Amino acid sequence: MIFIKFKRFFAAFLAAIFCVNSIAFAEGNPNIDNGGGNLGSGTSQNFWNPGNDGVRVTVVDSETGAVKSASVDYTNSNASDIKFHFGKVSKSAYNAGSELSVSTGKYVYKTPAQPLPTIISDGNSAANIQKIRDYFTDEQVVRGISNHVEISFENLTNGDYKLMIEPIMYVTYNGSRTAMTATEAALYNIKTNGDLNYKLGPLSHKNLPLSMFLERDDLGYSAWTGSTDSKATDSDIIQYLGVGIVSFREPDEDVKISGGDVEYRVDTDVYTSVTVSGGRHTPDNPVTVKFYIKNKVYTVGNIVYPEGGSQLVWCKWRTPNTEQIVNIKVTVTGGASASKTNISASIVDLNKNPPPDPTADDRNDNFSAANVPKNPQKTAVAWSVWEAYWQPKWVWHSSWRWTGNHWVDYGYWVDEGEWKFRSNSFSVSMNAKMEISCDEKNPTASGKTMKSGYGINEIVTASISGNGEHTPLQNAVSYFPEFYYSTYWRLLERTSNDILEFRKNKFSTYNNRTHFTPVWYPDGNYKVYTWAIDCWTPARMLSANLTDSVSISGNVFDDWHVAPTN
Repeated sequence: MIFIKFKRFFAAFLAAIFCVNSIAFAEGNPNIDNGGGNLGSGTSQNFWNPGNDGVRVTVVDSETGAVKSASVDYTNSNASDIKFHFGKVSKSAYNAGSELSVSTGKYVYKTPAQPLPTIISDGNSAANIQKIRDYFTDEQVVRGISNHVEISFENLTNGDYKLMIEPIMYVTYNGSRTAMTATEAALYNIKTNGDLNYKLGPLSHKNLPLSMFLERDDLGYSAWTGSTDSKATDSDIIQYLGVGIVSFREPDEDVKISGGDVEYRVDTDVYTSVTVSGGRHTPDNPVTVKFYIKNKVYTVGNIVYPEGGSQLVWCKWRTPNTEQIVNIKVTVTGGASASKTNISASIVDLNKNPPPDPTADDRNDNFSAANVPKNPQKTAVAWSVWEAYWQPKWVWHSSWRWTGNHWVDYGYWVDEGEWKFRSNSFSVSMNAKMEISCDEKNPTASGKTMKSGYGINEIVTASISGNGEHTPLQNAVSYFPEFYYSTYWRLLERTSNDILEFRKNKFSTYNNRTHFTPVWYPDGNYKVYTWAIDCWTPARMLSANLTDSVSISGNVFDDWHVAPTN
């Protein structure tokens, strides 16, 4: 019953041609899924054009779902000719008791700086749910929303709030341009005794409400488990459909396992250390320490130190390859005590937030460069280990005996020496550096100058010296200016003992070890920040803050010309 007047292919065509990277910046956790199906035909008085869709965004309390901001409607379409709408009322407000009220006043909406993805399927091509999820977890989008709802970005994303996203259709209904969310469509259908469903049902009661629903229960709304390609009832729409929710977390929450005394990365060689003290311990009465880690026991014996001294004791082990908390028990025998007897180790996986699929139409008109961060850095450590040695002191013990004629000393030498201690010093230092370069598939790069939209490569090298135990540099994490050096990152991998590089990019046509710069990135310095980590020693992890840059001049579109053939 819905007449589809036109389709738009050119934007998708360009996105397919130009292999540039997406700028999506996941500040949130999307709880959004979709469905839909065929629409059929319409009439001159009741029809919908593909692309005439949008969303209503409302900030709600993350615990109660109570409305915390005015709702804002976003659409790529020109909606200035809307004659009828229902104001700016959210699903949460309707379910809390707000009445549906038709308005003939001016319809207020915003055109987003970064265009919305297709929200409502048109029957011939389905809306891409992953693009929808990526869009509403894009930092630039969320920053724009924070400006419009007048809540600072930091407060909006600190975990106190969630975004309620509702799809909107812009339709011609009974000859008049009308805007309504899925919930409003269901409520209005009740008021019109089913007229809306009769005339626009495949859209109003199928593709619109099924364009967003929850994957999991949240804010009192249940996940939708019904049909995703058939018309829904008014009650199901009001109760379940036409809504998506984006939750926010504290920075790095998605890469931390909480509660640990120490943090390690997955599948990494590490040292766990404690300090033992108390008493005086020689090879005659040494201390033994045991580390109980997972299903293994690591025993360190013959620990000695002088009165009033202490000793660093460690074991080397490899972390599991999945995120988890590893509880380490430490026991000490021999009359000493350890600085810790129970250690909670957080094992985290940093390979979880690489940038998403690139698109050619990303924009960030309000971009301004952020300061390069600084993480904890330690490029050299030193420690000492006590050893005991025997310092002899030979003393003659006389044993005189009378032989009948004279006295004879049947004495003997006795070593009355003692255990002495000396401290052996150990040190390890690391010299790490990084270099980024233009990708080999960049046809117009010159030295370290390139156009935005092309890729870069990175190499991190480390030389480690010293006389103490250590692992190689095992991990490095790179952060990028378009993401304000946060949330999205690339975990490098070791390609040789002393070299780390980007992992192969699944969005690269050539499967290169590359990171695509965003096509919108302004001319000037493009600086990458890398935290080199996981060079472990018994005393501490060595780490380094590294940066390097390329120069951006122009963009990838400068290298393309699209024209009709003769």
